[in-house]
Amino acid sequence: MAFQPIVDVAEHRVWGYEALVRGPNGESAHSVLSQLTDDQLYRFDQAARVMAIETAGRLFDDPQARLSINFMPNAVYEPRACIQQSLAAARRANFPATNLMFEFTENERMSDPRHVENIIGAYKALGFWTALDDFGAGYAGLCLLARLQPDLIKIDMELLRGIDASRPRQVIVSALAAIARELDITLLAEGVETEAELTALRAAGIRLFQGYYFARPGFMSLPRVAGFQPLEVSVAG
Repeated sequence: MAFQPIVDVAEHRVWGYEALVRGPNGESAHSVLSQLTDDQLYRFDQAARVMAIETAGRLFDDPQARLSINFMPNAVYEPRACIQQSLAAARRANFPATNLMFEFTENERMSDPRHVENIIGAYKALGFWTALDDFGAGYAGLCLLARLQPDLIKIDMELLRGIDASRPRQVIVSALAAIARELDITLLAEGVETEAELTALRAAGIRLFQGYYFARPGFMSLPRVAGFQPLEVSVAG
């Protein structure tokens, strides 16, 4: 696992970390996932969740920090049954289950949107946060947002890239921020790389950020975030 910070610039703190799948030598998530067959998805999804939670239990020292875990909706056959291993891992790691956030991306058309609605409803009932990743890319658009109503949406980095110099992008993001406020949904800007992008996004009313401007993912560690944490924390340390 690698961990990338999610920063709350209004409160000047690390809000949480996203757990990212990596190979044993730091290989990318795509490299790892491309080796899986459809029959292996469920076991891999479960194992990745457990590893993320157990590792976070060793690394996290802020009791309020959230752990964001990606999941594959097609690997969840029944939400309450499939979440049991994650809950058991949280108990073993002494990690607050209410600090877990499960995010899904939908760059391909859903075969069964009702199934995803069921997952989100079950996770909310259990006290988890839910997030829609890559919003504005692929099929993750307004119709999906209206149907699923997650707690948080992550604006896709391609929509944000160079926003400081693009009036159309600024208008679209400001409109998304207004929609999120009306629906009581938290908005996060991902993939932020420059101070100019950060300034433009803050002007739109966004306070949660993720991207290389703040920190690159730390392999089995919590990376240093300038002005937020004095030291890097790792499993070995």
